[in-house]
Amino acid sequence: MIAKQRTGQKKYTLRKFIGDIHLWLGIASGLILFIVCLTGTIYTFKDEITRFLNREVYHVVPKAGQQLIPVDQLIAQISRETKSRVTAVTIPNNPQEAWTFATQPVKIKKELAKKPRQDRKEGKSGEGKAGGHGRNRGTNYLVNPYTGEIQGTTQHASSQFFLIMMQAHRWLLIEGGVGKMIVGVATLIFLILEISGLVLWAPAKWKQMKKWKMWKSGFTIKTSNWKRFNHDLHNTLGFYSFILLTIMALTGLCWSFEWYRDGVSNVMGAKVFGGRNEKFPGSELKGQNRRSLEIADYIALANAQLSYKGDVRISLPADEAASAVVYKNKTGFFAPAATDKVVIDQYSGELIKVDRFGDKPLNERIVASIKPLHLGDIYGTFSKILYFIGCLIATSLPVTGTIIWINKLKKKSKKTSAKRNLGQPVEFKARVRDMRIEIEE
Repeated sequence: MIAKQRTGQKKYTLRKFIGDIHLWLGIASGLILFIVCLTGTIYTFKDEITRFLNREVYHVVPKAGQQLIPVDQLIAQISRETKSRVTAVTIPNNPQEAWTFATQPVKIKKELAKKPRQDRKEGKSGEGKAGGHGRNRGTNYLVNPYTGEIQGTTQHASSQFFLIMMQAHRWLLIEGGVGKMIVGVATLIFLILEISGLVLWAPAKWKQMKKWKMWKSGFTIKTSNWKRFNHDLHNTLGFYSFILLTIMALTGLCWSFEWYRDGVSNVMGAKVFGGRNEKFPGSELKGQNRRSLEIADYIALANAQLSYKGDVRISLPADEAASAVVYKNKTGFFAPAATDKVVIDQYSGELIKVDRFGDKPLNERIVASIKPLHLGDIYGTFSKILYFIGCLIATSLPVTGTIIWINKLKKKSKKTSAKRNLGQPVEFKARVRDMRIEIEE
């Protein structure tokens, strides 16, 4: 009987193999995934937290009967006071929010114009390479549109904090592309952990899958004891967040690997992040000594095409040949992250292009939504809340998983000790029996 117990060992099944893969990949990537998920959780409500902590900069209180100052007058004032060129204006739908004026020193503007386009694309003038964060992006001023007062800029302690969170999330604060690669590999491992975790979550045998009671435990969290509670936190919450976390991982890889980004572009038939370097047709009336339209005219022309209420951003013509571009998106708790744009001839007001997000083919809409799908603002505050909860769960998974592993090690150690204690009397009796046999012989 003892001999049978000693020789009888459990088979190394496919499920056991998947469990080992899940365990060791989780241990190898746990710390990195914890950092990436934690910083992603913090970053989810970046805008809301920044506005709350810097209310005096972002918030305005119009007095009774106070009128908005014409935007062209504000642009002239900002340019004069900051000795820079205004490149874009953001006008929020909320009348109690400050307007944002993006500016760039004239000297830097000229230097950027002289640089080869490839340099600008790679991040020497803004973004692209890991570790770069826009040395020459200029300054964004928050202005009270009722008084013309410059209330501050977007550079403050909270923005610096969230910049660090973003850098830790994307490349672990490790410059030179190494950190970005580490995060990318950890994200790939995370996808494997998700798939293997889903297999382990399901009942072990096919016959068990036909019974609801075998599935029921995977949907509930029991609090009978600490170990069971921790196991269910890992197992059940991991299942509930599976879809959201998969979307985050698949979209996040677009920032980590160029080959992945190009692959997604080829499969979808639309270039990922292609809108960053989008070129718009210029005006045919350049060089005719004509005066550009006022900003209010651009806004009126765009609103005639996009009649809904929302935030408006006007990108001003960079030179006499360029066009004005008006971007508009809806606001609200369930507002989709879908930006419409209208390209306008700066002299004649002719509509060169009206680009409505809803009119785009499905593949282009999906590709254009990769960033909001990753950040969580794909459906406004509603989806942000869901993503925040999902990120919290993702942050907890390495912790609860490690605790499960430690508990198993302790359990295994106790079993080994018990076997040794039980085995000692048996071995002693066997030795005595052998000695008796030798004496009798």
